[in-house]
Amino acid sequence: MARKLDKIVVVDVESTCWEDKNPDGMESDIIEIGICLLDVGTGEITDNRGIMVIPERSDISTFCTELTTITPELIKQEGITFKEALKILKNDYLTQSRAWASFGAYDLKQFQRQCSSLNMGYPFGPSHINVKTLFALKNRLGHELGMAGALKHINIELEGTHHRGKDDARNIAKILWQVFS
Repeated sequence: MARKLDKIVVVDVESTCWEDKNPDGMESDIIEIGICLLDVGTGEITDNRGIMVIPERSDISTFCTELTTITPELIKQEGITFKEALKILKNDYLTQSRAWASFGAYDLKQFQRQCSSLNMGYPFGPSHINVKTLFALKNRLGHELGMAGALKHINIELEGTHHRGKDDARNIAKILWQVFS
């Protein structure tokens, strides 16, 4: 149960990926955690950042770089370990005490899989908000839209680079605020 209801932690991850199936011996790793805080009273979006994470079980493919713009060089320059990233989530964003949101269930499942695989504690509390489903229900769409489609539906321009965690987290926060309005 969320104990701090002042802000919602909005998260979007980018992970290693391939055009086809995973290469033998490789599992998808989080390489960027986009995060921001959405003030539930004002709609203000703060503390927006992208935490670059060094993949431990896979390499960044050319396909992944084309999709996300994240290169192995960028990770080498700015990346930290997954364990260090989890500490930032817990300490700087109070993720175990606040509700958190993502667009769909992918981010939740990726964190669960990776934490389990690497034997690390899950960084979030139990209060997860699936913005994708909530948006479709609020707008009586009958089906879910992708993030870019949801922004278009509410006439908000996609800000930044799509498939970059930092930018997508901010855009998701805008969608979530619209759901509240």
